[in-house]
Amino acid sequence: MSKKVTCIVVDDEPLAIELLEGHIRQFTQLELIATCWNAIEAFEIVKNTPVDIIFLDIQMPGLSGIQFVKSLQNPPAIIFTTAYREYAVESYELDVIDYLLKPITMDRFFKSITKYFDKIGSPTIHKESVKATVVEDEYMYVNTNRKYVKITFEEVLYVESIKDYVRIHLENESISTKDKISLFEQKVPSYFMRVHRSYMVNTHKITSYTMQDIEIGAIEIPIGISYKKLVMKILQK
Repeated sequence: MSKKVTCIVVDDEPLAIELLEGHIRQFTQLELIATCWNAIEAFEIVKNTPVDIIFLDIQMPGLSGIQFVKSLQNPPAIIFTTAYREYAVESYELDVIDYLLKPITMDRFFKSITKYFDKIGSPTIHKESVKATVVEDEYMYVNTNRKYVKITFEEVLYVESIKDYVRIHLENESISTKDKISLFEQKVPSYFMRVHRSYMVNTHKITSYTMQDIEIGAIEIPIGISYKKLVMKILQK
């Protein structure tokens, strides 16, 4: 594809903008032409500049993302980016490309871009055309106490599931975020291993193990019965 796909990011959170900028840079086909703090700024850009995709937050001061889309006569392709699941039904009634829940992983972002190329009838984008896709992400942002906190994967000891939350245990602190451990498991690098329905460990931090538990220093993490066979197979390699 010779022509670049032009994009803008509209969000009132600096960390959310930074994360999307990083994802967009990984694609040779995409060109980020502007970032906007609100829908009014975005409206001026769309009015004066050809834009192919808008990565659009929903909850913003003044005009919401949904109100903004409804105000456009011929909107570009819209990919909503939000921390709130409850807007999904209303957003899809606007015929948007996708609805991404923050924090947005590279894998989920890739699927969204694939949907865009499928919809416009261009050849499906391949992972080989994405810059540095063989390199696993070194960090992610998690939503805690109404802000996004940067988590470096190598600093994580283990992850614990507590009802609808996961608690991420680091060397000197623990951070909780609303997520299911089964979904969180898809966002971390391949060296993380599920060892129990409620626990996932960073295998780089394991200091010893038995048939019953994983030890990370003085911390003992139980191995679930249904996980034991696979855990032993991986650890004994």
